[in-house]
Amino acid sequence: MMSTKLTIRLDPKLAKALDRIARCTGRTKSEIAREALKRHVAVARFRELRRKTLPFAEAQGLEVDKDVFRILS
Repeated sequence: MMSTKLTIRLDPKLAKALDRIARCTGRTKSEIAREALKRHVAVARFRELRRKTLPFAEAQGLEVDKDVFRILS
């Protein structure tokens, strides 16, 4: 699988926290950063999908997430 290199700058406090987590978990800093970035991208995609579908849900009388969960359960 091809990969792309990304260089980022971290403030000293964040860099120290990342070092500590990597050391304690036995994972690399890259693994931790990739996992955090994947999570962030997933949340951003979810929010975008939610923003696009919200008008349709409201048109059906679904006003809060609880309404959607009730129908889907």
